[in-house]
Amino acid sequence: MNILWAIIWFLVLWFVGWPIGFFCAGWYVCLSPFEACIDALKGLTELLMKGVMLPLEVAKHMVEGKSGW
Repeated sequence: MNILWAIIWFLVLWFVGWPIGFFCAGWYVCLSPFEACIDALKGLTELLMKGVMLPLEVAKHMVEGKSGW
């Protein structure tokens, strides 16, 4: 059963994790320097960082063969 979950997590990584991670990484790199000047961007950059970390979280679940999130 773990191998089935690992395959499912790989598909989630491929079709969801990486696209979201790449999208968020680009915006994070562009907006994070302005966070020093504009405090209102802090919440947005934190959200973008969670998106950047999504592929790592999905990969951890894939390696462990966890079921569900």
